[in-house]
Amino acid sequence: MKESEVPQDKSSLKDNDIKELCYAVNDDGEYVTALSSGWETKTIVQEATLSQIEERIREAKQKVSDGIYSPIVYFMEVNRMDMQTLCAYVSMWKWRVKRHFKPSVYNKLNDKVLQRYADAFGITIVELKAFTGKE
Repeated sequence: MKESEVPQDKSSLKDNDIKELCYAVNDDGEYVTALSSGWETKTIVQEATLSQIEERIREAKQKVSDGIYSPIVYFMEVNRMDMQTLCAYVSMWKWRVKRHFKPSVYNKLNDKVLQRYADAFGITIVELKAFTGKE
């Protein structure tokens, strides 16, 4: 894209007076950096993505509240982690983490294991144990 064509559409960046760095081609055909206040297409995609994330968080909270899942599922969603990422953070196999999603298994976990999850989520064990999804 040419330097003169760098999008300056209204976006959440513009609301906060922030600019995004982009690469463009100047009149001499060289790559240069240019600032953009937003791009409508990108804003639409980002809003849709955030909406989906918020919905997944609401669903996880409800399932914790209903006793279907343990709080680990909720905090995994809040921290925008997938199973593979969480497994890497807590240094556990996927099958083991998946078992911890079950409230019956989760309730029997010792503080050492819970601390690994708490550290991954940036919270305390107390916060992890106290979460019921009914807040």
